[in-house]
Amino acid sequence: MRLRDVELGDVEVYTRMRCDPLMMAELGGPLPAETIPDKVARDVETVAANEGWIKMIVTDGDEVAGSVVLWSHEEDGRLMSEMGWMVLPEHQGRGVATWAAGALLALAREDGRWGPVHAFPGVGNAASNGVCRRLGFRLLEQCDVSFVGRTLRTNHWVVD
Repeated sequence: MRLRDVELGDVEVYTRMRCDPLMMAELGGPLPAETIPDKVARDVETVAANEGWIKMIVTDGDEVAGSVVLWSHEEDGRLMSEMGWMVLPEHQGRGVATWAAGALLALAREDGRWGPVHAFPGVGNAASNGVCRRLGFRLLEQCDVSFVGRTLRTNHWVVD
């Protein structure tokens, strides 16, 4: 497997990830399909400006299996680095998310600018919480976070 930057041609895979009720069950439900081309364009711009890492997870057969992202934002007056991932159903249960998140964390450590990395999987998302445990994240608390205007109950994890 390998990671590559998001591209404008990733609209179809973004649509599969973000508009599917099962894929978005822990994130408040599917997003409207008409919003996806603009989201992909914004993500490509974010990568081009070096403001965040938005990577597509590509299998050895050159199939996109999902995405893993790392970005910074302000939280309570401080800069926080946050990570998230999504893996398409046909690639789930094979360690893809753990590999991809681990690979991106290794790149972040080499880069040195991200500091502690936080993750906020839904409290009921056993798979993503397992990824955090396997990669050495420390569970801090349960909390509510906002995602595209939706309030989600999450576990707050951090790794240095």
